[in-house]
Amino acid sequence: MTASRMDRPLFDVVVVGAGPAGITTALALHHVGATVALAGPPPPTAALPRPETRTAALLTNSVDFLKRLGVWDQLAPDAAPLTAIRIVDASRSLLRSPDISFEARELGLATFGFNIANTTLNAVLYDRAREVIPHVVCETIETVSLDDDQAALTLGTGEQLKARLVAGADGRRSVCRQAANIETRDWRYDQSAIASSFRHSLPHEGVATELHREGGSVTSVPTPEPRTSSLVWVCSSAEAKTLMDQDETHFAASLQEHFDETLGVISDVGPRACFPVAGLTAKQLAANRTALIGEAAHIMAPIGAQGLNLGLRDAAALADCVAGALRHGRDPGGPYVLAQYVRARQLDVLSRTIGVDLLGRSLLTALVPVQLARSAVLTGLKNLAPLKRLVMQAGLAPPADLPRLMRPIKSMPA
Repeated sequence: MTASRMDRPLFDVVVVGAGPAGITTALALHHVGATVALAGPPPPTAALPRPETRTAALLTNSVDFLKRLGVWDQLAPDAAPLTAIRIVDASRSLLRSPDISFEARELGLATFGFNIANTTLNAVLYDRAREVIPHVVCETIETVSLDDDQAALTLGTGEQLKARLVAGADGRRSVCRQAANIETRDWRYDQSAIASSFRHSLPHEGVATELHREGGSVTSVPTPEPRTSSLVWVCSSAEAKTLMDQDETHFAASLQEHFDETLGVISDVGPRACFPVAGLTAKQLAANRTALIGEAAHIMAPIGAQGLNLGLRDAAALADCVAGALRHGRDPGGPYVLAQYVRARQLDVLSRTIGVDLLGRSLLTALVPVQLARSAVLTGLKNLAPLKRLVMQAGLAPPADLPRLMRPIKSMPA
């Protein structure tokens, strides 16, 4: 049920933010037995001035996580399997890299994961939260007050939620992060990302195609319809403005120019939305009774399907830490548990942030040594199967152990 006015107990955790990372955090904490409140505006049900055109490529461990939380059966009919990723050097460089395909079967997998519309993912997750979490508050947290014993979170109505731990999943301008006095490092690229969808005359066959070109990348990702793909086009801000100003016919022609005959004839471009490309990383992932989740902790360029999957690993790792605290009678918001969460997450977050940043910047430079290095790496991956498998495995899973809720169900104890 949804609680509008209720007696306010001292929760183990209040999760702030009702996006996919926040909702999965609340569901995971509820799953491990914590008393949880989820606070934040629900996903919109009416049409928005700027349509939500983005999709989420969920990697295998994220799918296993969603199975554990009891939502995958509702998501699966609207999810498209990702069986391969093809990388094409579409630049005009004299040192062009070889084309390379990463196939899930090379790791003994049926898929790398699944692609699903953000709107579908958010709606199913939120419905599940309303079904199983007794305290879902459909309001914005205005302020957070922290002391040695607990946190007090004030709603827009003036009412308060109190908890021993705050899970801040409230995005780039996180109120929770600010209240915990956690600083960030921010950076911007002179790039924007256009998110859309399009039809094509040849079936995608579950293959995502990533065209690397000067200034950014053009990526098609399969949807459940065999001849439709979602699109993420990263380019200079000036080029993005020009592309957004084009009508559907001219935009499709621009897209056709890049994909050539890879997907056949391109048509029926869907609604387009444009977003600035920027990066952010919190200097601490947890402090002062606050653990940061998802984009409150890290934001990166839309390359390699890392962003949301990283946030879901935050959620699962925090559930591990809180579950351990409750088993041993520890304060879930105390210094020991916060330090445990930081240790669990910092290497994964740091390695993904640096890796995505370096790859993105390598597409922005005309320096010959950088182009040569990039070409050498891709050539090595193409020709050395063990190295290629190692890189694919690293892309799918963090450098440390997976959180318990993300481990394949067949390997979990009954």
